[in-house]
Amino acid sequence: MFNDFYGLTGRPFQLTPDPTFYFESLTHRKALSYLSYGLAQGEGFVVITGEVGAGKSTLVAHLMATIDPARLTAAQIVTSRLDGEELVHVVAQAFGLIVDGHDKASALGAIEAFLHDEARAGRRCLLVVDESQNLAIDALEELRMLSNFQLGAHPLLQTLLLGQPEFRETIQDHPQLEQLRQRVIAAHHLEAMELGEVQPYIEHRLKCVGWTGNPQFDQRVFTGLYEASGGVPRRINQICNRLMLLGAVEQRNRIDGAMLSQVLEELELDGTLQLKRITPMAPQPAAEAPAEAAVAAAPPVGVVALEELQAMLAERDAQIRELQQAVIELANDRDSAPEPVADPAHGEALAAIEAKLAGLEGKMLEQERTIRHTLTMLIEWIESDDAQRAAA
Repeated sequence: MFNDFYGLTGRPFQLTPDPTFYFESLTHRKALSYLSYGLAQGEGFVVITGEVGAGKSTLVAHLMATIDPARLTAAQIVTSRLDGEELVHVVAQAFGLIVDGHDKASALGAIEAFLHDEARAGRRCLLVVDESQNLAIDALEELRMLSNFQLGAHPLLQTLLLGQPEFRETIQDHPQLEQLRQRVIAAHHLEAMELGEVQPYIEHRLKCVGWTGNPQFDQRVFTGLYEASGGVPRRINQICNRLMLLGAVEQRNRIDGAMLSQVLEELELDGTLQLKRITPMAPQPAAEAPAEAAVAAAPPVGVVALEELQAMLAERDAQIRELQQAVIELANDRDSAPEPVADPAHGEALAAIEAKLAGLEGKMLEQERTIRHTLTMLIEWIESDDAQRAAA
């Protein structure tokens, strides 16, 4: 609906992975470097992990779009909870193989023959396993066994494992996966995007579908999006979809903070998106300490926010006094300045005071923004605390 209203040629914030919309944030650039290095080795395992919606599948789709199929044959599987024998059959199907028997040995034989044929044709083989955290340990061991297939001294299969953060812990810590760990030649964990990457990310996706500035976005919308989404690309897409839809319904050519607040409230009410929220932390008592001492050692978030606010207000008051003094000095110097010919040293002093004045004004603006953000945190904590008391 909003595509027509804003004159776009497609859906800029679709949730399915599409290499057309690939955005190279800092963490994705690092991941792509690790992937490129790993693929250049032509053997072993490459592991990429990240939170749900961090962009793992889009990263791989972008990589696959750059690969020459005449030199590399790639197959991809998205795993549910498979055991070792089931996984072998799924891998065979991913490479387009028809297995005569339904036993594991027949599937392994078909895979090995296929890998040999591809190698003789001058093609390497890559297996991409998505949602690897769902695999049983014996299934991961089967993947390691598949990596043993060789033609002479050349490995025939390389595997890329994609998974959520818990998969990284499994790979690192499970005692039965030592041999697999030794074959991991590159690994990277996708972090969320930084605050400064949110605006370029959104504008990049919009430009991919013909955006020319309609709608416009207020700057504070990007900060609000980052705070609500935690910098996770899929969450940003979900929020932006609703923002654009609201804009089209209300025929708005500018997306502002009020619209974002409305969308975030709706998303929280219907439960379609887990937003980042500041919630009060319950004090954790020490093992042998009384409850009062534990509370004193770990103050609630609201108390911390209030203390921070008081400190910032005191700092702002000091800056106001400094600013007032600078204004008085500047006025006195200007009143005492000689007519038409000015002393160069006097002019330099005036310039220094004006520069100091401009610097103080900048500090005050930044302080005001910080105070507003802290006030927002405090209000959210108070509202959350009220809601909890009402529920109790």
